Amino acid sequence: MPADNFSLRKIAIPAYGPTLLYGLATGAILPVIALSARGLGATVALAALVITLTGVGSLLTNVPATMVTTRFGEKWALVAASAWCALAMVLAAVVPVLAVFAVAVFMVGMAGSVFGLARQSYLTEAVPVHFRARALSTLGGVNRIGVFIGPFAAAGAISFFGTTGAYWVGAAAAVGAGILSLQVPDLAVRSGGSGAKVAGADAGPAPTVRSILRSHARVFRTIGIGVLLIAAVRATRQAVIPLWGQHIGLDPTQTALIYGLSGAIDMLIFYPAGKAMDTWGRRSVAVPCMLIMGLGLGLLPLASEATGLLLAALLIGFGNGIGSGIVMTLGADFSPSPGRPQFLGIWRLLADIGTMGGPGILAGVTALVSLSAGIGATAVLGLLGAVVLWIWVPGRKAVRDSAAVRESG
Repeated sequence: MPADNFSLRKIAIPAYGPTLLYGLATGAILPVIALSARGLGATVALAALVITLTGVGSLLTNVPATMVTTRFGEKWALVAASAWCALAMVLAAVVPVLAVFAVAVFMVGMAGSVFGLARQSYLTEAVPVHFRARALSTLGGVNRIGVFIGPFAAAGAISFFGTTGAYWVGAAAAVGAGILSLQVPDLAVRSGGSGAKVAGADAGPAPTVRSILRSHARVFRTIGIGVLLIAAVRATRQAVIPLWGQHIGLDPTQTALIYGLSGAIDMLIFYPAGKAMDTWGRRSVAVPCMLIMGLGLGLLPLASEATGLLLAALLIGFGNGIGSGIVMTLGADFSPSPGRPQFLGIWRLLADIGTMGGPGILAGVTALVSLSAGIGATAVLGLLGAVVLWIWVPGRKAVRDSAAVRESG
């Protein structure tokens, strides 16, 4: 779509409608996965392990997801991922066996990997460079809104059908996401694969994950490390607020309210974050995002009562909020065409490694030293990420020039 004729409103439903519903589907089941596992006979430790299966499923599917998206295109990858997610929800609801339930949770992670890659690849192709950060930060914001709404939608069904009601809500939302995904237009340029449309007869061999990993090794080992650190800090912040609230003796209601307020400020500022990235460059948001989250995490162990925890949590939420879409935007900026799905699959793999590794570092340091030391280690990761991003994320003009060359190539 030509840049001067572009309107985000024209693609709003195919771009954001499936994401909202898919976020609602996953948000509906997240609060009840552990409860369902316990109800099926799992110990507390095993229930915690079952929760991690969504992350494991996503981690292991990132690279295969590139093959699905490349071969069938973004539209059908989104439809297939939604159908797979819905099937997983139905399995979780109708087969009361712990092993089957664990497989269903793993399937949700698999579907999320394919869905996330396909929606990012589609928006990167469909949106001009000058609007890219706003489009992708809005994508991240819409997903957060869906995840936020999900538990409320599930609560009504749970009151009538028990915990299985949450999975039926998730299945219905996933089916809706698949139906809306049928409105995603087929892109004019594909990056290889069976039935793909390639720009020009001499386009050369189709890119592979290995060839992209080789040709973009410098990006992955520099900015990619920054992305890994962003994901690690983001994943850990979700655990430290309730853990520290419990540590200082707050009741669950107070902790939940503080966590919710932190999430609200995070959710409400995604569009200004994207506007800032498009106007002043990616570095202008990436570095403050990590600095502010690192500062908030550093202040968290100093909080001895609810007010102090609230202020630290709001700071963490604000820092995460201004970084809405930063991982996707940086991935879009550096992804080649052809070869975009392969690049983004590796990019998402780095982010998922951070998502799994951050809480692991928190747990390890906490076990060896203390909770405050674990939170402090996470704060250091935030400051380290700010340094890495400051050094390696290019300025605004460099990003636009390099992206323009990729799009024209």
